[in-house]
Amino acid sequence: QLQLVESGGGLVQAGGSLRLSCVGSGKSLDYYNIGWFRQAPGQEREGVSCRTTFGRTTNSADSVKGRFTISKDNITNTVYLQMNSLTPEDTGVYYCAADWIPRPNGCVLEGGYQRWGPGTQVTVSS
Repeated sequence: QLQLVESGGGLVQAGGSLRLSCVGSGKSLDYYNIGWFRQAPGQEREGVSCRTTFGRTTNSADSVKGRFTISKDNITNTVYLQMNSLTPEDTGVYYCAADWIPRPNGCVLEGGYQRWGPGTQVTVSS
């Protein structure tokens, strides 16, 4: 059974960078669409970035385009979220999630993922 665990969160100043990791166990993450989501206090969870199976396509929210990049390390079965030029608005708990429903039109950021990690906290100070 697939399990996901995020790491790499922390406290960073505005303008700084962080790289989040999502480690998968049980099966290669290449067989899933993988998404990164975040939830700020008092707000609904929002999709940040995602990749389809085997990384064929990626998608990102407008708010992070040009700053965040999703990628995968095949050796460690880890999906990364590289976050640059962070702002206080990027603060929140970040989750990775796996979706095993075929998405011929690309991965989705609206949700519908079946397996979630516990999350990692990202705090950006001004």
